[in-house]
Amino acid sequence: MNERVEPETLLRNPVRVAPTALPPDHPAVKTGRVGVLLMNLGTPEGTSYWPMRRYLKEFLSDRRVIEVPRLIWWPLLNLIILTKRPGPKGRDYASIWNNERDEGPLKTITRGQCEKLQAAMGDSVVVDWAMRYGKPEVSLRIQALLDQGCDRILLVPLYPQYAAATSATACDQAFKALMQMRWQPTVRVSPPYHDDPVYIQAMADSIREGLAKLDFEPEVILTSFHGVPKSYLLKGDPYHCQCLKTGRLIREAMGYTPEQMRVTFQSRFGNEEWLKPYTDETVQALAKSGVKRMAIVAPGFTADCLETLEELDGENRHYFEENGGEKYAFIPCLNDSDLGMRVIEHVVRRELQGWI
Repeated sequence: MNERVEPETLLRNPVRVAPTALPPDHPAVKTGRVGVLLMNLGTPEGTSYWPMRRYLKEFLSDRRVIEVPRLIWWPLLNLIILTKRPGPKGRDYASIWNNERDEGPLKTITRGQCEKLQAAMGDSVVVDWAMRYGKPEVSLRIQALLDQGCDRILLVPLYPQYAAATSATACDQAFKALMQMRWQPTVRVSPPYHDDPVYIQAMADSIREGLAKLDFEPEVILTSFHGVPKSYLLKGDPYHCQCLKTGRLIREAMGYTPEQMRVTFQSRFGNEEWLKPYTDETVQALAKSGVKRMAIVAPGFTADCLETLEELDGENRHYFEENGGEKYAFIPCLNDSDLGMRVIEHVVRRELQGWI
């Protein structure tokens, strides 16, 4: 007669399985480890024309990023944008370039996040990192984890707010790699953490630390998120709503009014309407209205990059000062600071439950 074994019994008396020897001609197999892959947007390999062109071509050819019909977009991209844009963009990158390592700051910081997460996690997992565009490539880093025996991998898109043009396209790249594999690892994807209390508290603490270093008190603080075309929102992308919620939760944690801390959207290009209000227009309007002191922070970026260091700390600073503003401060991203690593480690440990 068969006897049902209750879960408690199994826990008290776990089944012992004898190891099985592989046949002599069996290929070597490494299994049993857990991997974590941090994924960020990407950066060019250099600031000169051709590295910039290659990077922009890969980025702007992504159908998740540019949803314009190919018949319209292909000639615009290849005949106009990739001819004119690499030069100016290369100069922008050169202004923030990590010359010591000869790489963009996004790559430097993401590597640092990986190394610090590995130190925090110890031997329980193998931590690696990759870029959606450029290097290191997602497919190669997944293979590197497999080569180290990781048959379970957690993919971590480093975006607090979900967007098809960021989180989804990073996962697309990973899934493309999986499609080529005979023996796929078991995969999990960490969800967006736009309203996670640990993230919100870290942002509030980071802002307080940044403000404490200033010799002035801002009249207005902008929380600037990367923009996307408004049409993406209308098609069902949750990004706009998640940004607004993040902005509200940070403002409430800081104890500010909606007039003191506002949400804006940056980095638009082209003639299509993007999410509003626009950061650059808001900065200019505030200065013209008589605001003399302001600060700006970018909660949607886990690492400082071109859009924060050159655009927010440089370009928008000039807009403010040219229109009557006097004191302007950009508060850095969480990066690989203790606060930033607290968030990343929290997300990773939460999503690895049951695996480690």
